[in-house]
Amino acid sequence: MHRVEHIMGLPISLRIEDAAPGRDAVAAADRAFAWLREADARFSPFLPDSEVSRLDRGEQAAGGPSADLAEILDLCERYRVESGGAFQVRLPGRGLDPCAVVKGWAVQRAAELLRAGGVTTFCLNAGGDVVTAGRPWRVGVRHPERDDRVCVVVEVADGAVATSGRYERGDHIFDGRTGRAATGLLSLTVVASSLTEADAVATAAFAMGGEGVAWAAARAGCEVFAVDAGRGVWRSHGFPVAAD
Repeated sequence: MHRVEHIMGLPISLRIEDAAPGRDAVAAADRAFAWLREADARFSPFLPDSEVSRLDRGEQAAGGPSADLAEILDLCERYRVESGGAFQVRLPGRGLDPCAVVKGWAVQRAAELLRAGGVTTFCLNAGGDVVTAGRPWRVGVRHPERDDRVCVVVEVADGAVATSGRYERGDHIFDGRTGRAATGLLSLTVVASSLTEADAVATAAFAMGGEGVAWAAARAGCEVFAVDAGRGVWRSHGFPVAAD
């Protein structure tokens, strides 16, 4: 089956090729997409009634943030510390915006719901950030300056691919150490075991600029492909480029 919905401001597509005998792949897909809609409603900084928006206004519930939001905020703090402050979810003059963690975290959980529902072979694609399972999948990474080309094709089985870049939304990633837009890279792709890790590391490394490439590649379980502002290409030794 193939299904696409527009959630979190982007197209999220799911392709299912196989499920365990006796398991309902359609029901599993329903649960995964319902969770993604819930995550958007709860954690989007663009919705005034979301948990994130209420927390940002100081309208915290008596018991504090929900367990899910507490987990998100803990991840945000982890990547802030590990990136030396380049990764920030509360920049000066801006509200709380944990989207750089929320998307990968929420899509990874949707993938786990699919697996729990008996889906064994699938590809879940959230605007180019991808979780795969069951077999090797080929994932194209868009060329940072040509929307009709890819710059590399990755082959990933039971893993995740995330790309941060300037080509879709312009200079929207900021270096928290300076408060200025990160312009040292054109794009940076991370392959990891989970999209939670791949997405957050890609954003943090992009915010760090050129130094972020080596920082990301040095992380256990992460492989990196990057194009810098001078059009130089850098690829970690184990980056899983698909065979021709």
